[in-house]
Amino acid sequence: MSQLSTTLGGLSGVPELQVEGLRPVNLLQERNILPPSPLPNPEPNLSADLRKVNCSPDTFRCTLTNIPQTQALLNKAKLPLGLLLHPFRDLTQLPVITSNTIVRCRSCRTYINPFVTFLDQRRWKCNLCYRVNDVPDEFMYNPVTRSYGEPHKRPEVQNSTVEFIASSDYMLRPPQPAVYLFVLDVSHSAVETGYLTIFCQSLLDNLDKLPGDTRTRVGFVTFDSTIHFYNLQEGLSQPQMLVVSDIEDIFLPTPDSLLVNLKESRELVKDLLSSLPGMFTHTRETHSSLGPALQAAFKLMSPTGGRVSVFQTQLPTLGAGLLQSREDPNLRSSTKGVQHLGPATDFYKKLALDCSGQQIAVDLFLLTSQYSDLASLACVAKYSAGSIYYYPSFHHVHNLPQLEKFQKDLQRYLTRKIGFEAVMRIRCTKGLSIHTFHGNFFVRSTDLLSLANVNPDSGFAVQMSIDESLADTSLACFQAALLYTSSKGKRRIRVHTLCLPVVSQLSDVFAGADIQAVTCLLANMAIDRSVSSSLSDARDALVNAVVDSLSAYRGTSNLQPAGLVAPSALRLFPLYVLALLKQKALRTGTSTRLDDRVFAMCEFKSQPLQHVMRLVHPNLYRVDDLSDQGALHLNDRMVPQPQLLQLTAEKLTREGAFLMDCGNLLYLWVGKSCSESFIRDVLGCPNHSSIPQNMSQIPEQDNPPSARMRTFLSWLQELRSFWPVLHVVKDDASAKTSFFQHLVEDRTESAFSYYEFLLHIQQQMSK
Repeated sequence: MSQLSTTLGGLSGVPELQVEGLRPVNLLQERNILPPSPLPNPEPNLSADLRKVNCSPDTFRCTLTNIPQTQALLNKAKLPLGLLLHPFRDLTQLPVITSNTIVRCRSCRTYINPFVTFLDQRRWKCNLCYRVNDVPDEFMYNPVTRSYGEPHKRPEVQNSTVEFIASSDYMLRPPQPAVYLFVLDVSHSAVETGYLTIFCQSLLDNLDKLPGDTRTRVGFVTFDSTIHFYNLQEGLSQPQMLVVSDIEDIFLPTPDSLLVNLKESRELVKDLLSSLPGMFTHTRETHSSLGPALQAAFKLMSPTGGRVSVFQTQLPTLGAGLLQSREDPNLRSSTKGVQHLGPATDFYKKLALDCSGQQIAVDLFLLTSQYSDLASLACVAKYSAGSIYYYPSFHHVHNLPQLEKFQKDLQRYLTRKIGFEAVMRIRCTKGLSIHTFHGNFFVRSTDLLSLANVNPDSGFAVQMSIDESLADTSLACFQAALLYTSSKGKRRIRVHTLCLPVVSQLSDVFAGADIQAVTCLLANMAIDRSVSSSLSDARDALVNAVVDSLSAYRGTSNLQPAGLVAPSALRLFPLYVLALLKQKALRTGTSTRLDDRVFAMCEFKSQPLQHVMRLVHPNLYRVDDLSDQGALHLNDRMVPQPQLLQLTAEKLTREGAFLMDCGNLLYLWVGKSCSESFIRDVLGCPNHSSIPQNMSQIPEQDNPPSARMRTFLSWLQELRSFWPVLHVVKDDASAKTSFFQHLVEDRTESAFSYYEFLLHIQQQMSK
């Protein structure tokens, strides 16, 4: 690796990639461009050496794969510089290193990685601050090859993602056990939805799969107008319910017996889960004291830290944190502006910060049929590094798709990996600095995020700037280190390192733009702006981002052709921004419930890039003619790979069936004249008119078309952390409206078509 800097030699290594990224594309003539599928890993213009050892773009990527030498050059390009991270992603291969000495730079504390330089066998030079460090004796032995004297072949120097088993130096206290507290709304509206039965059954089914060891502890709190605790101490014949009715001054009735060792109190926990749904069947309680229930949870969990899972079904109406309805249904499709995108009270944020300080993360499940002020409630998860799940119109009988989604999400939630008492630090090459973070966390210092819990489904974004010229280096490096306690009580450090070339030409900056990462970072910035300023401001800023960067490119290109021209690397930029403007989070002029809008904003701020891009620009496939030609071979099965289509009604035909993948939703649109053999073989119905209105399952039938369709669907569903609900939509059904809203290239009453948008961009550029 010591030769990297010299072999890179600027960018001459991969001229054809460079040229392709810069190729001018006339957008008005070449409108039928599509995102590559499945979502691509951008191929930065790296030497083969760099590409081989660099961090996977699914884990760590930069908006610009060629880093500008100066802030002035970055300003000229009019593109944002930032990082997108998915640090705790589920990995199949992860080198785990047990060593008495974790080798780090003495000056900037960077972990040794594939991009350091070995000056000789005894000295290495840090790739972030350039300090020369000594190689420790222990590092001279390679545990993989069992040989001495080859420090450059150690796993830490061969892999850009590694995990270290940490020593006691990395602990402020003994590693905490896995602790789980479930806080459950049992008011009348909650019991009506039927969620409690589903939750209890799901937890019973997955009790053995909760991550943890013999120290794992669990507890339960239920609430309506009062707070109910459950004594599950070993030795009791049955669970004991303890009611606290003074919600103004909440206290714990028996502090020591409410969080119990799961192994020791297992039978009592199972008893409680079996009896809980029946205990509130006939409740008349309509009030919800969520705030006091959260205060109780904080008191209960403070000594250890852990995870609080809150299930809520309505506006909190009593005690601290009570909320009033702020939504005016008449303003849902306003084009002027949207009010109440920020919280109504700072109660939930303050509580979250207290929780974060005690290593407690709060996850919120909102299952509701009416407005619940998610803008206020979300703060409790946002600032404690928790997750937010939202199930509008949830009902266990009347909304079967949401029921299935809740069950599947809950199963993954209860069993997925978890890291406790975590912190994440991001370091970068001298001259670069970090100034804004996006995601769910508490910022403890300029480069340190406090993550009471970390999970495999969370993404983060970071905005950066260039403080000093990078002219003296040919490479810029970024390193994210995540220190956490595993569910088995082990302290671990997961380290990701990314290395990119530094360039001095504006054309190189454009050629290396990763447009999906740019779109994702801009979406985060737009959402912050719509809360701090206004939605119309945020929308204008997105349009200006396209106008400014394409104008900057036109200024550098000597071609000056007529029409609207973009470098190939940016050819999807206008399409993605138009799609963003039509997304629930940022759209105007289309009726959008306030909670739906706020949840869409939360998703953008906390999901990994791949999930965000499916929300922005869904994938559309024709599926009535799936075949094994070009199929993907996966685990002894053939997965059909139909061609991607543009998101426009022009691509739909009455004779076909089309599947649209929107990330957390799948639509199967069946044309009026679709072949009866497809309808019979795949949907199990004799003809188009007999397809039920609210069909959400594909029946299992013993024929090749059915098998292909189910294989393709399950492949799409397995690829993600959040279960996508399937809706079968008939050509003539009312559900058609929501399907057509995702056809972002088409015109709507309140928004441009793609062609009109391109003309609008061209017009703005010529001003």
